[in-house]
Amino acid sequence: MNIKEAKNYIKDSVRIYLKKDEDGAYRIPVVRQRPVFLIGAPGIGKTAVMEQIAQELQIALVSYSMTHHTRQSALGLPYIMHKKYEGQSYDVTEYTMSEIIASIYDVMAQSGIKEGILFLDEINCVSETLAPSMLQFLQYKVFGRHRVPDGWVIVTAGNPPEYNKSVREFDVVTLDRLKILEVEADYGVWKEYAAQRGVHTAIMNYLDMKKDDFYQVETTVRGRNYITARGWEDLSEMLKLYEEEEIPVEESLVGQYIRSDRVVKEFTAYYDLYQKYKNDYKVDEILEGIVSEQAKDKARKADFDERLSLMGMLIGRIQQDIRDNMLGAETLGELMHPLRALKEKAQAGADAEKLAAMVRQQWEARTKAMESLQTAGALSEREKRKSRYIIRFLSDCEKLVRLGGIGDGEDAFAPVKDKYDALLVTYKEDTGAVQDRMHYLFKFVEDTFGSGNEMLILMTECTAQADCAKFIGTYGCEDYERHNEEMMLTERNAGLLKKIETLEL
Repeated sequence: MNIKEAKNYIKDSVRIYLKKDEDGAYRIPVVRQRPVFLIGAPGIGKTAVMEQIAQELQIALVSYSMTHHTRQSALGLPYIMHKKYEGQSYDVTEYTMSEIIASIYDVMAQSGIKEGILFLDEINCVSETLAPSMLQFLQYKVFGRHRVPDGWVIVTAGNPPEYNKSVREFDVVTLDRLKILEVEADYGVWKEYAAQRGVHTAIMNYLDMKKDDFYQVETTVRGRNYITARGWEDLSEMLKLYEEEEIPVEESLVGQYIRSDRVVKEFTAYYDLYQKYKNDYKVDEILEGIVSEQAKDKARKADFDERLSLMGMLIGRIQQDIRDNMLGAETLGELMHPLRALKEKAQAGADAEKLAAMVRQQWEARTKAMESLQTAGALSEREKRKSRYIIRFLSDCEKLVRLGGIGDGEDAFAPVKDKYDALLVTYKEDTGAVQDRMHYLFKFVEDTFGSGNEMLILMTECTAQADCAKFIGTYGCEDYERHNEEMMLTERNAGLLKKIETLEL
C-alpha cells in the first residue's frame, strides 16, 4: 500500500482503540490493542504521517527511535528497595521508570492532553539485550515494571533488512502481536502532500517529467545511491532560502540532499533552465494580465517540457496565493468568536477595564492552547501560523481597549471593530486580486494554447489541490466552470500522463 492508505488505516485504528463504552472504559482492552508495525523504505514519510494523524485527531504524539536505546534506558535502571514480608526484611531489586514511559507522562503533564500515540521508529533495530523484552512490551504495553498509560496507542515502524544492516527479523511469536502494514513509495500520493506543503515548483516540475527519480535506493560500484521523499522536501526548503539570499544553486548543494550523481546533474541543469524560463516569461506579469504577443508566441513554439515548466510555475504561484487566501479566511472565521463575545459584553454594559481583562483572557487562553498542542506534537504548521496571528491580533485589541480610556464599553469596543473591519476589507480585496489572477491565468492559457494539454494540466491541478478546489467552490470561477463542462478530464489526463512519462530533458 502507499503511505496515504497506511495513514488512513492507522488513523482509523487509533480512533477505534480510543473508543470508550458508556462507563468510560476503552472498548478494546489494552492487551488486545495490537500495535501497528509500519514497514517501508527510509524517507517515504512514516514519521510525517504520524504527526499528521496526531494533529488531525488532536491527540499527543511521543516519538522515539529505538536504535540508540539499551536495555537500561528503555526498561529503567535497577535500585535496591528495602521491604518486609511476614516480619522479615529483604532487599529487593526495583527499577526506575523507563525514559520512554516518563516522556509520555511529561507530555501529559505539560500539555494537559491525556490520549496520544507512542511512535517507536526502527523497532526492528533494537539492541540484542533489549530484544527479549520487546515481546512483553508489544503485548502488554509494559517496559520493565511500568506500563504505557491508558489512552496511548502504540505505533511502530522499521525498514526492511535490505535497507538497514542493523535489522533483526522478528520471530512469529512477536509478529503475531502486530498489525503489519507494508508501505511503498508513491509519487502521486506524495505530490498531493507536496502541493499542500508548497514544495518548490522546480522540484515538482522535474519530478512530473522524471517520476522514476522520485525515490531510488540502489547499490553501484561507487557505493549506495539513494533518493527519498524526505530529501526532496528538505532540498525544497533550502532552494527557497538560497533564492531569498540570491545565492547560486550548484550541484554541491543538491548533492547534499539527493545522493545520485546522475539525478544531481540532471536536476541542477533543469533548475538552471527553470530560472531561465522564469526570467523569460515573467510569471508575475502574466498573472497580472500583462503579457506580450511575443511571449505567447514563444510559449506556443516551445518544446513540451518547456511548456510544462511554464505551466508548473504559473500554477505553483497561483496555488500559493490561494493557500494564503484560504488561511486568511480561516483566521477571520476563528477571530469572529472571541470578538462577538467581546461585543456582547460591551453591549451588556461592561466598561473598558472589564473588556480589556476579557480580551486578555482570550489571547492568554489561545496561547496556552497553542503551547499545549505544540508540546503534544499535535499542532500543524498551518495551525501554528493561524494561532500566532490570532494571538497577536487579540493582544493588539487589548491595547486598543485600554487606550480607549474611561469610555463606556461600546466606545471601548469601537476601535476593535474598526481593526477587524479593516482586516476584512483587506481580505476581500486580496480575494478579488486572486480571482483576477486566476482569470488572467486562464486567459493566457486560452490565448496561447487553446484547449490543449496545457489547459488540461491547469484544470487537473485546480481540481486536485485542496485549497484551490475550496477557493473555487467558495468564490466561483467562471473560466474553470466553462472549461470543466468542455473537458472529459479522466480520458485526456491518462493520455497526457503517458506523454509526460516519455519526456527527456
